[in-house]
Amino acid sequence: MMASARTPEVTERATGSRPGLRPNGGRLGLLATHAVVELRSTARSMQFVIGAVALPALLYAMFGLSNASPSNVLPDGTHVGTMQMVSFCAYGVVSLAIFTFGESVAEERGRGWVRTMRATPLPSWSFFAAKVGVALVGGLLIVASTGGLAVAAGNVRLDAGTWLAITLTMLAGVLAFSTLGFAIAYAVRPRAATAIANLIFLPLAFLSGFFVPLGELPSVLSDIAVWLPTYHFGQLAWQYVAPAADAEAWTSVAPASTVVHLAWVLGSVVVFGAIAALASRRAGITSRA
Repeated sequence: MMASARTPEVTERATGSRPGLRPNGGRLGLLATHAVVELRSTARSMQFVIGAVALPALLYAMFGLSNASPSNVLPDGTHVGTMQMVSFCAYGVVSLAIFTFGESVAEERGRGWVRTMRATPLPSWSFFAAKVGVALVGGLLIVASTGGLAVAAGNVRLDAGTWLAITLTMLAGVLAFSTLGFAIAYAVRPRAATAIANLIFLPLAFLSGFFVPLGELPSVLSDIAVWLPTYHFGQLAWQYVAPAADAEAWTSVAPASTVVHLAWVLGSVVVFGAIAALASRRAGITSRA
């Protein structure tokens, strides 16, 4: 019963046979069709809509709106609610990247979908490109929903340039941490991917100060945070809304230069990307054996 229930979706995703989505334009048309069908398939999943997109806004509503008063500021005047809004956006995009690419790709590996894709005319990278496209749309929705709530009810006031910088940083975070998701998807057994993704993501989010400011936690956790790429990603985002003094008050760690934070994030992309590539190659060899 389960197999037959999945057949229409699998057929639709493999051929783009849904009305209005007939592939044209050769390989580029097939790629575009695949991306659109992937987006529609993902949008139908309430787990994606609620867990990935709505949860950051819900967390902000629970913990950020209590600091909506304009008087809740850090020493140099940065609104606490603004810092929390950025934190929960960062939490959301890292979660989106890890679970969209980790849990979802691993599940599709287990169903044989990845192997099916290799038999189509599409290039191998199109599968990953479609996932990236879906995740980028999800990242935009996270910023829009969490930021919209912060503006409407949280007294967060930022200029257009700052909003653009935050949005671009969050989208870059989706791309950066997608490599970690792919590494999980291919390095572990499909049935274990969800558990492993949670074991990795939750400590990363907590120790990076996305849930609770590091300044309110034991100092040993701040010592650990500086070794995490997600912490440096947070610093890249916080710098657009807070001066260095307030960023230090928020994290209890003096922020390094932008170059240092960027180097940490890019370094993690290289490491996780290499792991993902090696694991994917091994999985491909195993599936053909």
